[in-house]
Amino acid sequence: MDPIVVAFGTALVSAMATDAWQQARTRVVGFWRRVHPQQADTVEADLEGLRAQVLDARQAGRADIEQALTGVWQGRLQQLLLDEPALATELRQVLDESLTPILTPAEQVRIGTLIMTGSSHGSSTFNQVAGNQTTYRL
Repeated sequence: MDPIVVAFGTALVSAMATDAWQQARTRVVGFWRRVHPQQADTVEADLEGLRAQVLDARQAGRADIEQALTGVWQGRLQQLLLDEPALATELRQVLDESLTPILTPAEQVRIGTLIMTGSSHGSSTFNQVAGNQTTYRL
């Protein structure tokens, strides 16, 4: 999954539990109106429903539900970037200007950190990339 998708999805769901959510929601919906105007109203309604679920999950101490909701939005954003890779720059801008600033310092660190684990067995080849990679095979 694209690192910007992981960070944006995590920040989006975390921002829903803040007092400044309405400002962030306006920016996210505005982004959607620019890139897919026909989907903007649906996205706006989805975000409001998701916020209620996030608030309920936090009140119940259900981090697993919040994590699952984050995964749903990460999947949605990943599909957006698969269809239109050039939108990554604009997603990064919304993340940096509207979502990250309203998060607590601990949440800001969390979305800025990418943890990758993996394993390879036998004679298999294993690559992990969190940015650009050039592979040379000799």
